[in-house]
Amino acid sequence: MKVLDLQCRQGHSFEGWFGSQDDYDAQRARGLVTCPVCNDSEIVKMLSAPRLNLGHAAEPVLPQSQAATSGPALAGSERSAAGANAVDVPVDASSLQHMQAAMLNMVRHVMAHTEDVGSRFAEEARRIHYGEREERNIRGQATREETEALLDEGIEVMPLPLPENLKGPLQ
Repeated sequence: MKVLDLQCRQGHSFEGWFGSQDDYDAQRARGLVTCPVCNDSEIVKMLSAPRLNLGHAAEPVLPQSQAATSGPALAGSERSAAGANAVDVPVDASSLQHMQAAMLNMVRHVMAHTEDVGSRFAEEARRIHYGEREERNIRGQATREETEALLDEGIEVMPLPLPENLKGPLQ
């Protein structure tokens, strides 16, 4: 098994597992190797060192500048207030990979714990909110206007843009 560090044109880094270098080359030539974040098929192999499993390593310690910015996510009016005082913190490649992995895990969780109602999202969200349907977690598509109307009615929704390649079964 060959584990390769890959990167798309947008700079998203990810791992690819292949049976051999020939398998990677053949899949890439057929456009089957795509970025799990943006679905870009223009992929390059990054330099990487062999990975040796030498036992349980200590948890990495965040630099002070990053530790100060980590914490619970803010919602509603708290998010707006925090944004006014936000400080740009440089993100290194390792942090970026952790953020991408966290995003993919969040998408996997949403996909596994929601029902896809497709373009009926706004209608179904209203029916659930007003007690006409059983309460359950749903996902689907809604226009910006539909989303704003739902929010105006007090129905809590959150846009979650998903690249096309994440809408199918996730590995």
